[in-house]
Amino acid sequence: MKTLVWVEHDNAAMSDATLAVVTAASRLGEVHLLVAGSGCRAVAEEAAKVAGVGKVHLADDAAYANALAENIAPLVVDLMGHHDAFLAPATTTGKNIAPRVAALLDVMQISDILSVEGDKTFTRPIYAGNAIATVESTDEKLVITVRGTSFEKAGAEGGSAEIEDVSGAGDSGLSSFVGAEIAEGGDRPELTSANIVVSGGRALKDAETFEQYIMPLADKLGAGVGASRAAVDAGYVPNDYQVGQTGKIVAPEVYIAIGISGAIQHLAGMKDSKTIIAINKDEDAPIFQVADIGLVADLFKAVPELTDKL
Repeated sequence: MKTLVWVEHDNAAMSDATLAVVTAASRLGEVHLLVAGSGCRAVAEEAAKVAGVGKVHLADDAAYANALAENIAPLVVDLMGHHDAFLAPATTTGKNIAPRVAALLDVMQISDILSVEGDKTFTRPIYAGNAIATVESTDEKLVITVRGTSFEKAGAEGGSAEIEDVSGAGDSGLSSFVGAEIAEGGDRPELTSANIVVSGGRALKDAETFEQYIMPLADKLGAGVGASRAAVDAGYVPNDYQVGQTGKIVAPEVYIAIGISGAIQHLAGMKDSKTIIAINKDEDAPIFQVADIGLVADLFKAVPELTDKL
């Protein structure tokens, strides 16, 4: 079986999320990568070094500069004539591209897989992660999104894949890139790749309070910063910070939940963390049911004390 993995990147460097997808793809067969962008040959050269990769397809065109799904999906479909499966990370962009590819191929997408059980058999979470389903596809072509936290990352070095230039239909005319507001995290690690994550909830009251209490603790720990959906919807932080079923799935070594009650949608995004620490003044908060360490306390007193002692 030949697999095609979409490489997530910013036209300068490859995202770590791709490495976990390579591991998943390698369990199905030969791994080929697709680098689609503009002025992105450096990304293709980086991708060619990934261990276990047989070939890198490079589509360098202005139409692919901003990873518009309406432009990339037809390119993927063209390449699927020579591939049996298309895999993408279950990130915001990956989850935007894969359904369009599945629709154009007229196949069922298999979303957010946790493991590869056979050539066409996989496990995936259902009911907000409270049950794991084993699913088997009967489609000729597979379209899959991969939960990156469930697979080890492939080695970024050690490969020497061939780079092959490919072309597609270019701009479909269905959408256009208007602009992007990039959340600046300074020196903080990216949320999905951070070893430690500090998350805040609605109890932090407003954006200024979130900044005052969460950011200093995260900076001292060298942690990524997350938030519950309630905090994001209230405007405390950008959408990119959201952890949960409709946000990012994280599984760091340490996850610190501050002022988060622990709704099932949030737990679905972080319950695989190695150690969960919860700070909440409500001793009956659901977050304490999954926490390894729980502190029933007023966060406005406990968090500054914790930050000072670090």
